[in-house]
Amino acid sequence: MTKHDQIIHYIETLPIGHKISVRGIAKHLNMSEGTAYRAIKDAETLGIVSTIERVGTIRIEKKSKYSPDMLTFEEIVSVIEGEVLGGHAGLNNHLAKFIIGAMTVEAMTKYFSPGSLIIVGNRQRVQELALANGVAVLITGGFGATQEIIDLANQYQLPLISTAHDTFTVATLINRSMTEQMIKKEIVTVQDIFVPLEQSRYLSPHDTVETFHRYADMTGDSRFPVVHNQRLIGVVTAKDLIGKNEQTVIERLMTREPITVKTHMSVASVSHKMIWEDLEMLPVVADNLQLLGVVTRQDVMKAMQSLQQQPQIVHTYEDEVNAHLDRYPASVNSNHYDFRVTIQPQMISNFGTISYGVLCELITNVAHQKLLNQTKFNSMVEKLDLNYFNMIQLGNEIQFKAEIFYQNRRSVLSQVDVYHENSLVARAIVTSQIIEQN
Repeated sequence: MTKHDQIIHYIETLPIGHKISVRGIAKHLNMSEGTAYRAIKDAETLGIVSTIERVGTIRIEKKSKYSPDMLTFEEIVSVIEGEVLGGHAGLNNHLAKFIIGAMTVEAMTKYFSPGSLIIVGNRQRVQELALANGVAVLITGGFGATQEIIDLANQYQLPLISTAHDTFTVATLINRSMTEQMIKKEIVTVQDIFVPLEQSRYLSPHDTVETFHRYADMTGDSRFPVVHNQRLIGVVTAKDLIGKNEQTVIERLMTREPITVKTHMSVASVSHKMIWEDLEMLPVVADNLQLLGVVTRQDVMKAMQSLQQQPQIVHTYEDEVNAHLDRYPASVNSNHYDFRVTIQPQMISNFGTISYGVLCELITNVAHQKLLNQTKFNSMVEKLDLNYFNMIQLGNEIQFKAEIFYQNRRSVLSQVDVYHENSLVARAIVTSQIIEQN
């Protein structure tokens, strides 16, 4: 190992939360402080240490990189509460599909493909054949494996896993995890859309108003982050500079402790923040306030629109509830209802009446659809005040009537009335935030 690698390895052995200093590491490993400093900075890039203001540099748990496509075999082990018997080198590979090994050896070979996992009991011949064909093996029922199979798994670097669960339970757990992963894939985060620091403009606190205007002319932007030693210390906008001398330094005009976002935040939450605060740009920072880049309102709106146009792959609970909501047919709509739904068994509470959460979800969707149909604007519900007058029972058909009674550039107020047999049973006032024009 080089001295640099030795320091990285030493840092990895430290417990989470341990405080790190350049002088301490240099003294402990008998190296120069310059070497220690460079290695600690590299460790910060690797995500195993973090520098926190007024705390110092500490050892942190490395955040696993999120893969939006598939689960890894290591994640499968955690889901099924399994034990890895061999093939540890392949745990970071992704699972493409799983196979139930309840068939003859000859019949199952046609299902073998790279990235597959076969779920099988104590059948050594099947285990051997699967590993030879590049397929990982999951042994159910708490059985182990022979040393010959373990050696084969290590040779091919294919995970060999054992679990105490039965085949049905394991298949259910894996299938549920794969479904959840597909839902996560549809959730766009800041990580997917932000502009990295190398491709964006920023100012130092010692730059002047003249520099700001020069950058603004080059990029067309009116808002820039202010950075010192790679740390975000403020944000300056064109409004802050109105009437100021061209030689005034930015540090005197910037807004300190600005609103920031992290890479793991969803685009929907960032959209809400931007519109509520009327911001065109937000800095993207690490935990130690190191500036990673910026995200603009244009980037967010484009991502939101792209997400809405994607085909739905799997259904969330929200989708399951709203799937029963129908537009009221105009031919029988003498009372001008907008939507109707028949209460299903999965929508009720333990008391046999509609679940409060389900009713709120239905009302939210009705308010959203009303605004979209009437104004062509999309929206995000910010507040819902619900008054519930009469119980709604299993099997009841209820109707919804929505009306927009206030709208400005940012938000909309809607009233949603719920009827059963032409009697008012609930009324909600819904405050929605306009997030984009469709």
